[in-house]
Amino acid sequence: MQLDILPFRTASAAENMAMDFLLLRRYPQPHARFRHYEWHRSAFTFGYSQKIAFVHEQLAAEADESFDLCRRPTGGGIVDHREDWTYSLIIPRGHALEEARAADSYREIHVALAAALQKQGVAAEVQTECEPPEEGKSCGLSGVCFQRAERFDVVHSGSGAKIAGAAQKRNKNGLLFQGSLWRPAVQAQIDWATLEEDFIQDLAKSLECETVYTPWPEFAEGEIDGLIEQYSSTEWLKYR
Repeated sequence: MQLDILPFRTASAAENMAMDFLLLRRYPQPHARFRHYEWHRSAFTFGYSQKIAFVHEQLAAEADESFDLCRRPTGGGIVDHREDWTYSLIIPRGHALEEARAADSYREIHVALAAALQKQGVAAEVQTECEPPEEGKSCGLSGVCFQRAERFDVVHSGSGAKIAGAAQKRNKNGLLFQGSLWRPAVQAQIDWATLEEDFIQDLAKSLECETVYTPWPEFAEGEIDGLIEQYSSTEWLKYR
């Protein structure tokens, strides 16, 4: 299988989420595909199943700042993208990692990311157990990413700070993995271009793929515009 490396783009939250979903839903080749992207302005995204009332409650302290807000097609909690390094990986149906349990795919991809960080001198490791929850709460997923490390997140072995987390979605087309690395948590000077290349190569080795830098695919006219409109809509934002 081939791992297509797509060009870097900067876009709004709605466009980034729509493009990730479109790359899962309709891609011209049965290849894995990877992209790193950034944000036009301050942005937060939140999990597909999260209640909008909870999201507004958690972001109340940010009310004085202007930012994009968008519901993701994947699960997980609220993610602050103001100082993160964001990427997505799509694995087509039939690949062993796409068919694996969610915990196994989560671990495998984060092992590759931790290895790339270690090459940059970052004391990164994959956490094998979730952190003890607050008293009276179960050891489940946090509603806000980077507040607490979960099982198989990437953490700093010295400080214990969460460095990277992700959210996943599986459908008939394959697996969409949306990952976020919190830059302040690495506690080191990073060559981000080298980190990306090392991460890509470690992913390719794990996936047993050859990497190919490829242009953006040509989608049907108006298809991406329709998805951006959907992801920008009040109906999508308040879906739950």
